[in-house]
Amino acid sequence: MSKIRVMIAGFGNVGRGVRLSLGKQPDMELCGIVSRNVDRVKKEISDIPVLPIADAETWVKELRPDVAILCGGSKADLPKQGPAICQYVNTVDSFDNHSQIPQYFETLNAAAVKANHVAIMSTGWDPGIFSLERVLGGAFMPGSRAYGFYGLGPEGGLSMGHSDALRTIEGVVDARQFTHAVPEAVERVRRGENPAFEPGDMHTRECFVVLAPDADPAEVTKKIVEMPGYFAPYDTTIHFVSQEELKERCKGFPHDGLVITAGETAKGTPALAEYRCVWGSNPEATANVLVAHARAAARLAAEKKSGAFTILDIPATYFSPLSREELLKHWM
Repeated sequence: MSKIRVMIAGFGNVGRGVRLSLGKQPDMELCGIVSRNVDRVKKEISDIPVLPIADAETWVKELRPDVAILCGGSKADLPKQGPAICQYVNTVDSFDNHSQIPQYFETLNAAAVKANHVAIMSTGWDPGIFSLERVLGGAFMPGSRAYGFYGLGPEGGLSMGHSDALRTIEGVVDARQFTHAVPEAVERVRRGENPAFEPGDMHTRECFVVLAPDADPAEVTKKIVEMPGYFAPYDTTIHFVSQEELKERCKGFPHDGLVITAGETAKGTPALAEYRCVWGSNPEATANVLVAHARAAARLAAEKKSGAFTILDIPATYFSPLSREELLKHWM
């Protein structure tokens, strides 16, 4: 059987992770990369085609992708690129602004249905894997609450989406954001208190920011702490550092997370389920999940499906290269 032809749209840390992941897939191949900055990518990549992302007519004809994996940021890139690119090809993205997911779904679904393409959105580990765990916990423990915690280690977890949001602020040259879970909040859930947390009760934010020479620290601080959907509800600490200090402090892209569902199986009978992941590289973890969803997108398209989908809509077997018989034998 012919391999699924995958195109990478946007070549940053996630795009690099997608390329690495595709090299391990028996049924998929990288057909090319599209980018806003072709010259930059060509300095790094010489063995596969690199084309302008805006020139859809050319990359559709020359690359012939079955699926495009969109590796742009959620704040500025994906809301525009998702509906635009799915006009030409099936897509997968990792849109991670939780509060905007319903609106993004409606916009993306309308574009994908009109184009008769599949557009899988908001996949990664949260939203994505953790979304599925929350739904399963609520289904198996009716009346329960599901809680997501991130950055449980002493260093916290490096958030790509929040870091990207920081870099969109005028006057910010570079930035990284670390999320820290509030330990007492985790323990309250494990004790079965089933608390009704506000968003800021569960996590704090820590930002390391490199400013442009003429930037006003007070103005940048104000823009950060007031940014809706990212920092506004949270206790946020901001460190202004040099580029060298940022590089030294933020080596690699570690992250981790935990979903806890707490409830009862019957009145007076407590129940608790936990799902934990620890990633040495957040972008590579996200990339591997995106690639599995690209396989699912190709399979949905082969069934003549169209519209927007999330991990909640897709059978687990569609993510794996193994046959149903192999899955039943090795994983059941």
